[in-house]
Amino acid sequence: MDRVLAALEDAGVPRWAPGLRGGAVRLTADDGPSPRYRAFLAASRGQADVVVGTRAAAFAPVHDLGLVVCWDDGDSLHAEPRAPYPHVREVLALRSEIEQAALLVGAHGRTVEAQALVAAGWAHDVSADRARVRARTPRVRALTSTELAREGAAAAARLPTPAWRAIRDRLADGPVLVQVPRAGYLPAVACGRCRSAARCSACHGPLALHASDGVPTCSWCGRMATDWRCDECGAAALRSVRVGSERTAEELGRAFPGVPVVVSGARAATGVVASVKDRPALVVATPGAEPVAPAGYAAAVLLDAAVATAGSALGVLTDAVRRWLAAAALVRAADDGGVVLLVGDAEQRASQAIVRWDPVGLAVRELDERAALGLPPAYRMASVTGTRDAVAAVVRRVALPGLDVLGPVPVPGSERGAFEPDVRALLRVPRSGGGALAAAVAASVAVRSAKREGGTARVQLDPGELL
Repeated sequence: MDRVLAALEDAGVPRWAPGLRGGAVRLTADDGPSPRYRAFLAASRGQADVVVGTRAAAFAPVHDLGLVVCWDDGDSLHAEPRAPYPHVREVLALRSEIEQAALLVGAHGRTVEAQALVAAGWAHDVSADRARVRARTPRVRALTSTELAREGAAAAARLPTPAWRAIRDRLADGPVLVQVPRAGYLPAVACGRCRSAARCSACHGPLALHASDGVPTCSWCGRMATDWRCDECGAAALRSVRVGSERTAEELGRAFPGVPVVVSGARAATGVVASVKDRPALVVATPGAEPVAPAGYAAAVLLDAAVATAGSALGVLTDAVRRWLAAAALVRAADDGGVVLLVGDAEQRASQAIVRWDPVGLAVRELDERAALGLPPAYRMASVTGTRDAVAAVVRRVALPGLDVLGPVPVPGSERGAFEPDVRALLRVPRSGGGALAAAVAASVAVRSAKREGGTARVQLDPGELL
């Protein structure tokens, strides 16, 4: 956000101040109630021309709205976790339609939802041609197990020899970025003998190790497992399953003695670092917390690629490519020696998308696949989750042409003591019926509220997680 405001100042749009007519205001909760309210009033009274902010800024009352911009619409912070679950991209698309303003959705990657707007003809694609992309981007190489087969046993190392060599060679020209998908020291551990996941004896949550004390601690309840033993084999030794940014920084510090190591992340001791100097340094960052190097990074290493593409969420592949490209975009162009190494056996389509620097092609294929499978955004879907009787009552009152009702099925992990688990039903219609589905579900929930029906029911349109 500070970078956007600085760019606006360079373009001749100053920061707004009391008594000033025109300018840009910052609208974010981190500034505190008073500055935030002053910025809101400046926008609502027409004193500020530009509003830059976080999720809530999508609702800012800007006068004579001409342009709305959503940067990196795939970031989970754009989605409101509380009902009615508005997403910044959807809010701004509605405002642009209602107020006849232009809409710009920009990112280094391309979400399937944004591609659906292009495919429907509602939006137009704005991307650089291949010659310009090749001239401005670094060289990307995927270090998969097949690529590293000739390395022998060293291919199994978390930092294989080609990656280590690239870091060593490029450090002489400036800082090197190392992206790690997980924060912490050892965020997941397992039994050293049978490899079973280490669980807390009290709540059965996953155990993790921290650099400060080395004692396994439950990630759910915070209880320290000082006398932990494996429930399967009785062994007391632990081994790492996932390596976090703190442990990665420690290992790199030993591998490259004398080189400064900077750790950037929300959970790091130094927090999120905004920028680093153009001198040799190893910068270890989690996705979204990468500092900016004024002249660009000399190289970037994206570790644990297989972890980034693992999961059951609908957008796991496009989200992984989005995070990789956001880091790779901070690296110098290939003509200036910039190189990006993707380490690990990631999903093949995601690996090819970043090697070719082609997030649009991946989004097109993902959209076609979802259309064939009947998934959002090719179809519109409503998720109704709660107790069985409440869900059945809400679903029963929804009657639409072409409606498919999937479920209800039990929701894993929702058991509450002796009570039966929550269930979830999915209501699916073609994309053209999305408005009718929303209206019908809203009417059913209104009837439920008027009748004061028992149980619980939570409704979400086009949920991102279906498993």
